[in-house]
Amino acid sequence: MNSVRFGLAGLGNMGSIYARSLLAGTIPRARLAAVADPTADLSPYAPQARIFTSTEAMIRSGEIDAIVIATPHFLHTPLGIDALEQGLHVLVEKPISVHKADAQRLIAAHKNPAQVFAAMFNQRTDPHFLKIRELIASGELGEVRRITWVITNWFRSEAYYNSGGWRATWSGEGGGVLLNQCPHNLDLFQWLFGMPSKVHAHCQFGRFHEIEVEDDVTAFFQYPDGTSATFIASTGETPGTNRLEIAAERGRVVLEQGKLHWTRNEVPASVFCRTNPDAYQTPPVWEIEIPVQGIGEQHTGILKNFVEAILDKKPLIAPAREGLHSVELANAMLMSAFLNKTIELPLDAAVYEALLQKKIAHSRGGEKLAKTPKSSVATNAFGAPLTVHPSYSQR
Repeated sequence: MNSVRFGLAGLGNMGSIYARSLLAGTIPRARLAAVADPTADLSPYAPQARIFTSTEAMIRSGEIDAIVIATPHFLHTPLGIDALEQGLHVLVEKPISVHKADAQRLIAAHKNPAQVFAAMFNQRTDPHFLKIRELIASGELGEVRRITWVITNWFRSEAYYNSGGWRATWSGEGGGVLLNQCPHNLDLFQWLFGMPSKVHAHCQFGRFHEIEVEDDVTAFFQYPDGTSATFIASTGETPGTNRLEIAAERGRVVLEQGKLHWTRNEVPASVFCRTNPDAYQTPPVWEIEIPVQGIGEQHTGILKNFVEAILDKKPLIAPAREGLHSVELANAMLMSAFLNKTIELPLDAAVYEALLQKKIAHSRGGEKLAKTPKSSVATNAFGAPLTVHPSYSQR
C-alpha cells in the first residue's frame, strides 16, 4: 500500500476540518475516499469521495483503509469496535469513549497489532508540552512536588449549549466540561505527570448554564509519592485563565499565555532545606525564559503520524489505548462529586457505568428525541435512545 484511503464518520466541525485537510493534500500519501453522515450536506465531497448515509455501510464498503471517527461521544465506542472488527485502521476523536468500561471494550477490540489504532490528542504536538515532558523525563526539574492547572478559558455561551439536542446532556454527551472541553488537558496531565492514586472533586452542575451536566470543576489529586495536584476547569468564567504551574526540586515552571518560564533553584529545595544554616533564607534562583514558539502541527500532525504509522510503522504520538487514562480521570472526578467522597484509582468501571446509567435514565436529552428524525436515532452503551447525531461537532 502506497497511500491510505480515508473514510470520515461525522462531518460536523471537526470532521469537516479533516475533510478539508485531506482534500487539500496537506496529509501526504492520504486521500479522502468516503464520507458518512446521515443528514449533513455531503454534496461538496461527492466529486472526490463516495457518499454514505450509514457509517456501518462505509466501514464494509471496501472503499477505505482507515476511518476517522468524529461523531458525538457515545458513538465512538460502537463505531470504533465495528471498524476494528472489520480490519480498518482507526483514529478516534476525543474522548475515545464516554466512560472507562466502554473505553476498555473499545481497546479490547484492537486485537490485530497490524491495525493502527490512534486517538486525536493533538496537543501532544505542542512544543511547550513537549519541552515540559522533556524537563521532567530528563530529571532536570528533579522530583515534582505539586501541580496546579487552572483552565477556565473554555467559556461557552448558552447559545453554544442550545446548538444541538445532544449537547450538555448525560444521554447525549455523558458529561460537560470534563468530557467535552477537557479531555485534551486531562490527557496531557497524565502524559506529563502520570496517574494519581486518589481523586476528590467538587463539580457544579449547571452553575452557569441551563444544563444538567458539570460546567465548573475543582479537583484535588494525590499521588503515591505524596505529590499533590489541583485541576480547575470551567465553561462559565470569563476572562478565563490557562495556567499550568509545576513546583519541583529544581524550582517552579509556569506555562501561561504561550510563555514557558522556569524559576530555577541553584540548589535543589530539599538539599537546601537540610544543609542551609539560615532559618529564613531561600535558594538563589535563575530566571529562565525557555524559548518555545508555535503550537505544533496539532490535528494535521496527528493525521500525518497516523498515516506514517500505517505505511512506515512509525510509533504513534497518541495510541488510542492511552486515551483510557483521560476518560478515567474525568469519570473519577464526576464519581467523586456524585458520591461526595474520595475515589481511589484504578476506578471501578462497573460502578461508574451504573451511576452514569442512572443519570442517563433521567436525562432531559430524551425530551427532544421526538423531534429527532428516526433515521438519526442512536442508542448508547446501555441501549437508551440518544439525541445525538454524527453531523454535530465534537466541541
